[in-house]
Amino acid sequence: MRRSLAFLLTGAVSATILLTTGGMAPLPQDAGAYASVLSDTARPEADRARDATRKTAETLAFAEVEPGEKVGDMIIGGGFFTRVFASAVGAGGEVVAWQPAEFVAFQASYGEALAAADAMDNVSAIRSPIGAPEFPAGMDLIFTAQNYHDLHLKPFAADTAARVNAAVFAALKPGGLYVIVDHAALPGAGLEAADSLHRIDVADVKREVEAAGFVLEAESDVLANPADPHTANVFDAAIRGHTDQFMLRFRKPA
Repeated sequence: MRRSLAFLLTGAVSATILLTTGGMAPLPQDAGAYASVLSDTARPEADRARDATRKTAETLAFAEVEPGEKVGDMIIGGGFFTRVFASAVGAGGEVVAWQPAEFVAFQASYGEALAAADAMDNVSAIRSPIGAPEFPAGMDLIFTAQNYHDLHLKPFAADTAARVNAAVFAALKPGGLYVIVDHAALPGAGLEAADSLHRIDVADVKREVEAAGFVLEAESDVLANPADPHTANVFDAAIRGHTDQFMLRFRKPA
């Protein structure tokens, strides 16, 4: 059974979650829950050096990742979270890593990351068009970090996000989780911000994902940065690595 609101804090880090009841509650501390993932030497040293800024443990706790689960990493980029999940679910679990075919065609490193993921013992790789992720059925969790906005890039069809969300809904078990982390745009910025700034308004994400049948269960401000002006491209050196990010957890109704 999944832990309910089992969130991890490390050091002096603190965060809050917004429950669907509308109240705010502190994250309970569980300092050792993902210690083995953070220290796993099977993960590259460069990955482990990024855990503090990427809030890896807190993110795993928010996504309620447990050993033995079947987890989908959606649009894996360089594969950072694919490697994290591979460690977290262990030998009894499975990670399905999806890199859209368009990304692989655009940049060789995306294909290399997918091939490296596929070589891991408990990871299987899929490459399919961005509007048609081929996740297998029976997933416990599908997760995407800093890439949901890519579903709204100009080269892709206007209904790409709707098609992806429907595919995620179909792949998840009843009660399964869909967790989205992305760079925040200004409220009301419109979907154009996805292409111009690589950001998205959190309200647009909620609207789209709920339209697919999901229920918003919680959100976390652990990756928030109020100092981000939200008007710079996320690749701008002035803000890169320090953007204001939201984290949302949706559940497929049982």
